[in-house]
Amino acid sequence: MNRFAEQVAATARDIAGDVVRMRRDLHRHPELSWNERRTTYRIAEALESAGLVPVVRPDGVGLVVEIGEGSPIVGFRADIDALPIAEATGLPYRSMNDGVMHACGHDAHAAVGVGIARVLTTIGRLPGTVRIIFQPAEETLPSGAAALIAEGAHADLRSVIAFHVDPTIPAGTVGLRSGPVTSAADKIRLLLTGPGGHTSRPERTVDLVRVAASIVADLPDRIRNEVAPEHHLAIAFGRICGGQAANAIPTEIELTGTVRVQDGAVWHSLPGIIDRSLRSVIAGSGAGVELDHRRGSPPVDNDPAVITEVRDAAWALPVPVEVVPTPQSMGSEDFSWFLEHVPGALVRLGVGTDGEPVDLHSPTFVLDEAALEYGVAVGALSLIRLMERSS
Repeated sequence: MNRFAEQVAATARDIAGDVVRMRRDLHRHPELSWNERRTTYRIAEALESAGLVPVVRPDGVGLVVEIGEGSPIVGFRADIDALPIAEATGLPYRSMNDGVMHACGHDAHAAVGVGIARVLTTIGRLPGTVRIIFQPAEETLPSGAAALIAEGAHADLRSVIAFHVDPTIPAGTVGLRSGPVTSAADKIRLLLTGPGGHTSRPERTVDLVRVAASIVADLPDRIRNEVAPEHHLAIAFGRICGGQAANAIPTEIELTGTVRVQDGAVWHSLPGIIDRSLRSVIAGSGAGVELDHRRGSPPVDNDPAVITEVRDAAWALPVPVEVVPTPQSMGSEDFSWFLEHVPGALVRLGVGTDGEPVDLHSPTFVLDEAALEYGVAVGALSLIRLMERSS
């Protein structure tokens, strides 16, 4: 057992109630990407009450705090933004902000980050420095992680870890995977244009509705045909908008959707693949098209050595923490931008409740708050082990 394991577990247990209260406060007051000002203030206030000196970003959203001194420096990333979803859980601490909800567990990530900081302040002399990064805007483009990387938040880090809640595994469990653990996700917007006309004479114009239907039906297969079968790729449209009257063919139709792929090399080649496939689908239709391809984040690629330290930290704790394998997800995570520069790992933190799991991004998403204590303990001890390994 690691020499710090008993102390880490005991302190995590002692502050578990505070961590839950912190999470509930953030849950009650969710804020959208790049607007997390109250969230930032509350996190800073909690850190200052523990004797720490956080540094808030110049625009007032997001902050960084360091515990310890000297090298090596290791990091923990906690995202803090919410989603534009109307909460339907009925919880006593449900969202007070209409149409905004922590439906992806970032309130838990932030509260765990504060808890880890508090635990580390009790250790005495740490074998280095821990930098905890409370990152805004994980849920949007441009990415908060990319912005913080541009600001140098990753500078001098030897390694970095992050958690993501997972409702498919129970509290007291962490899911680990070496190598790719998420997928890349891009957003696409297509604007179709044509002269319009009467629906009684579609042959005299460009039937944009028919063209749009062809794109929705055929474009995914065209794109997949350019990608090897072993590289999982998913393209789906979430919005189609155009037209005003049942008897008038519109002059514009807009389609927006996402493209997700698990392989980083395929992700880098996607712009050309999508453009060629789209031109092939609409060839001969007479429709004009504008393609806006917004690049998202590459897949998160977990470093095996960092995964080993997290696994060993979970096993070393005196509280029972189960370690299970986790599959590669088709979801995306902008934590990948940190891993483009620093070895690290995204860890699945089990938060599943009794009964059928409710998926992330759902208006009825709930989590088992017992998971927060485990997250604090595993996170703090993992960071200590990473410092010791790098010393």
